[in-house]
Amino acid sequence: MTFHTPPRLPRGFRCAAVHCGIKTEGRDLALFASEVPAAAAAVFTRNQVPGAPVLVGRELIRRGRLQAVVVNSRVANVGTGEEGVARARRMGAATAAALGIEPDLVLMSSTGVIGVPLPLDRIEAGLPELVVGLQDDPLVGAQGIMTTDTRPKAISMSVGPATLAVVAKGSGMIEPNMATMLAFAFTDAALESPVLDGALRDVVAETFNMLSVDTDTSTSDTCALMANGLAGPVPEGDFREALLQAFTRTTELLARDGEGATILLRVTVTGAASRADARTVAKSLVSSPLVKTMVFGGDPNVGRILMAVGKCFECAVSPERVAAGICGVQVLAGGLRVDFDEAAVRDLLRADPVDLEVDLGVGDARARAWGCDLTHGYIDENAAYYSS
Repeated sequence: MTFHTPPRLPRGFRCAAVHCGIKTEGRDLALFASEVPAAAAAVFTRNQVPGAPVLVGRELIRRGRLQAVVVNSRVANVGTGEEGVARARRMGAATAAALGIEPDLVLMSSTGVIGVPLPLDRIEAGLPELVVGLQDDPLVGAQGIMTTDTRPKAISMSVGPATLAVVAKGSGMIEPNMATMLAFAFTDAALESPVLDGALRDVVAETFNMLSVDTDTSTSDTCALMANGLAGPVPEGDFREALLQAFTRTTELLARDGEGATILLRVTVTGAASRADARTVAKSLVSSPLVKTMVFGGDPNVGRILMAVGKCFECAVSPERVAAGICGVQVLAGGLRVDFDEAAVRDLLRADPVDLEVDLGVGDARARAWGCDLTHGYIDENAAYYSS
């Protein structure tokens, strides 16, 4: 399985993005549509203050069928009460009317500032241009869902006779508890909704749910998967492997584009007593502000690795068995700092990506997590997000 350059949408899928006036400039409304209804599955944020599109989306996905996804950026439609829910439904209905399909086949998503009413009049005014502009390049659709992202994110790959494409956005407010910000996957493989649902949940658990930029779980997280069947059937195992590869690549794209980020951070934990322990320790390391600033500063302060492991109170940790490496150079053994070339490790920490490896030495479970360094740019980006 190889990734396509440039990425492309599967057969029967098209997308478009326009500027409808929600942002002062740049594309702010996107549409992804299939020629025919598709089997579908989705997972949403577990944040207890979910956005209106999440509330409506949870209802829609129960049918296991979608034909389109409409997304706006800059305004999240969160904290807007019953009026927000009504506007989310109207956004889906207006999109369905523009496409000539049933309203319950349209999933809507919104991302941006919380607590601001959704400017539905601008969205409705932009829909005719959006539908006319439908085309085959997923990067165009990706441009319309960006908020603080510095670049559009879209990939695709072959799965036998079928194609799998993923379009995503996310840069800050990212420690998902289901998916990450917004991610939409499309395939022309013929797969039923229950199969999609099982694959989606399993793969999200290993990829998007192991990503952290700033430890904050968004109120709008949505990850949806649509399969329109136009390429015919593919083996379920092959599709799962492709989805894992695609979501892993997307996770790295999101981590690398974290707000203010300069370095992709990858953490691998081995030798854990359980998979849950491995996941907890990996997330502790990748989320730690001290580990993240260690990477940003190119400072091989291995005490920060020990700290992040040791604060996982519910995990089985034997200090005398902990070993760790930075980009392949061992820096801890038996819970103690070992002699290493500090200048060489500083250079490795300034490279991209940075890989931290930790062996707990108490079992055979493993996990991987993704994140980024913590820089002054993160503060600059978020100090005036509402006003920008």
